[in-house]
Amino acid sequence: MSDPILLYGANGYTGGLILRQLLHRGVRPIVAGRNPPALAAIAAPHRLEYRVARLDDSGGLDQILSDVRVALHAAGPFAETSAPMIEACLRNRVHYLDITGELPVFEQLSRRDAEARRCGIMVMPGVGFDVVPSDCLAAHVARRLPGADRLRLAIRGLATATRGSSKTLIQHAGLDLTMRRNGELIRVPPGSVARQFDFGDGPERCVCVPWGDVTAAFFSTGIPNIEVYFDATLMREVLMATSRNFGWLLRLPVWQTWLKTYTEFFPDKPLALQPVAPDMRLVAEASDGQRRFAARLQTPEAYQFTGIVAATITQRVVGGDLEVGFQTPSRVYGPDFILGFDAVTRQDIGEGPHLTA
Repeated sequence: MSDPILLYGANGYTGGLILRQLLHRGVRPIVAGRNPPALAAIAAPHRLEYRVARLDDSGGLDQILSDVRVALHAAGPFAETSAPMIEACLRNRVHYLDITGELPVFEQLSRRDAEARRCGIMVMPGVGFDVVPSDCLAAHVARRLPGADRLRLAIRGLATATRGSSKTLIQHAGLDLTMRRNGELIRVPPGSVARQFDFGDGPERCVCVPWGDVTAAFFSTGIPNIEVYFDATLMREVLMATSRNFGWLLRLPVWQTWLKTYTEFFPDKPLALQPVAPDMRLVAEASDGQRRFAARLQTPEAYQFTGIVAATITQRVVGGDLEVGFQTPSRVYGPDFILGFDAVTRQDIGEGPHLTA
């Protein structure tokens, strides 16, 4: 018998990792997507129920969600796929979870808070590596420095990309970066903002990126000024320079179509964009103009950890551990939630006026 959980996108690489973790916990989700043969192949070995619906078929989505309590959406790019799924979840009063790190999706879903409360459902994007570790770390430093008005987050180790992640990168190619200033989103040219962060091996150059934490951390901490950075790998610097100089070209419909079509030939497993690190490193730094408090976090590799974290949160939601409305992981489960996972460590760097260059 299936549990009242629908895993949409179960036949994708990350969806498969989540499915494995759910089964390991004794949870039997309904697997769903748009590809009947692929779904049948992953359902059969475990005798799981599978359901088929395209995201542009509202009636089909209503049918596959009719007796479901929680939908975990794992089919990106989420800027294209989240809207029909959240609409269906609202119509059918089904809790919505996804694994996006895309900033526009967090913004769009945050605007559905009132509807979600009326429907009695929770809407929580980013229940994987994006953005559970960074969100919990942001909430931790904000807790240690009450009154902070600036937050900087940095992430090192995102060295691979799946086919879905590659489509997301292409979709955002050529766009300006987004950060938060005085509670509002502002845009700056790609590659124009860089800082140094110490992940534990000395200062490293990092570049500002438009990541989901710009919104998630705002809701989690209330801090009005937020920036997110990735380590400045050679590949990332090249992509930034290309976006800055040729962004207008990359945004042309003909190039977007060609690039997205090209990614269909990528294998579903992650492509290495640089030497793959065995773990992920994060730094969060809160400041109030006079004092700063910073902390580091170390987690397992991002995709594998997404499977673990997403399965854990899904299991808690189906068990009733939730809050209705638009939510972030640390708001519902607390800043220390991340410390409950194996191979996760947090280190407080402490206070001081010069924690970054």
